[in-house]
Amino acid sequence: MQMKRAVVTGIGAMTPLALTIEETWQKLIAGESGVGEITLFDTSNHKTKIAGEVKGFDPLDYMDTKEARHMDRFCQLAIAAATEAVKDAELEKMPQLDIERVAVIIGSGIGGMDTFSREAQKLFERGPGRISPFFIPKMISDIAAGQVSMRYGFRGPNYATTSACASSANALADAWRIIQRGETDVVLAGGSEATINALGIAGFNALKALSMRNDEPEKASRPFDRERNGFVMGEGSGILIVESLEHALKRNARIYGELAGAGLSADAYHVTMPAPEGYGAQLAMKRCLENAGVAPEEVQYINAHGTSTPANDKNESIAIRKVFGAHADKLSVNSTKSMLGHLLGASGAIEAAVILLSMRDGILHPTINQEFSDPDCDLDYVPNQARKQEINISLSNSFGFGGHNACLCLRRFGE
Repeated sequence: MQMKRAVVTGIGAMTPLALTIEETWQKLIAGESGVGEITLFDTSNHKTKIAGEVKGFDPLDYMDTKEARHMDRFCQLAIAAATEAVKDAELEKMPQLDIERVAVIIGSGIGGMDTFSREAQKLFERGPGRISPFFIPKMISDIAAGQVSMRYGFRGPNYATTSACASSANALADAWRIIQRGETDVVLAGGSEATINALGIAGFNALKALSMRNDEPEKASRPFDRERNGFVMGEGSGILIVESLEHALKRNARIYGELAGAGLSADAYHVTMPAPEGYGAQLAMKRCLENAGVAPEEVQYINAHGTSTPANDKNESIAIRKVFGAHADKLSVNSTKSMLGHLLGASGAIEAAVILLSMRDGILHPTINQEFSDPDCDLDYVPNQARKQEINISLSNSFGFGGHNACLCLRRFGE
């Protein structure tokens, strides 16, 4: 069977920097941080008081009051990002779009945590009779994909991927596969997350995973820097329109780039800690290169998982060296999380979008807060200033609690 090629024709994003992908991109290039003091709940009793909130978001810009009331914030953000992506790809202008061949795959590592927290409090304080009938439909992780498909009437495969911080990268990997096999023509793929609430921050604090640099929020997320001390929670959504090349060319769609391959693996090691020397990450990158038919020496840029935690950044750096050997010194490696914080299950999709815009504009955004070099992190992290660079082939890394690893290969489009 002849495998089909998958290309990206639309992008939508809600991030801590902006409510559109283009404005987010411009702020990333400028090295702006979206991290600040938490306003979504009272942090008086919390160790961490900073996060990357989506600011100025009003769900009523995308839906009516009744719909908004029946959706958790993570789902509202997904609807908003999907709306932008569909418009960007001009799917609604297609008179003969086959809605039975349009899939929706939207990942979330946690789903409706805010809804869960609120309804649990009702149970404890007021009893089971006060639980909302919308509790379950608002909370479940698959509901964002379901709501997007219902909004547009898309009847292709419809589900969620849940693999912690690799969730939306897994969604894109699945999109690549089902496009390859010819099962669908178009996939809305990505992720959404909204866990900046009292329960979410307390839970990650209990794991000692979050930075507590509360007095300098903009400097708290510092991937690969020696003074890093934990990740910064972020929220948001990223949705990409992945389309078969044949379908995109037939409708004369604008193409951002090609989703050329994906590689998946498991650490099989620890609940939260990465495997020594990033062994699982190595496997994911090697499998991605093999599936994309790309030699290590052809890769120019890696958008790293780069969480700003001591263990991840060290092991990811080692993994890159193990996979690329001497070529690792020629790679540009950056971390979008240095400015957005860690959007958990939404990170992979937004970081894939960043790669596509880097290819389009010939520029790499910086990894900010690079102040103190770490001998364990010895790659070129595009420190503090954006860099002009033509990019043809890139990788995007996403790793999640539970040992889930996903690597995507994106390539400049050429027929």
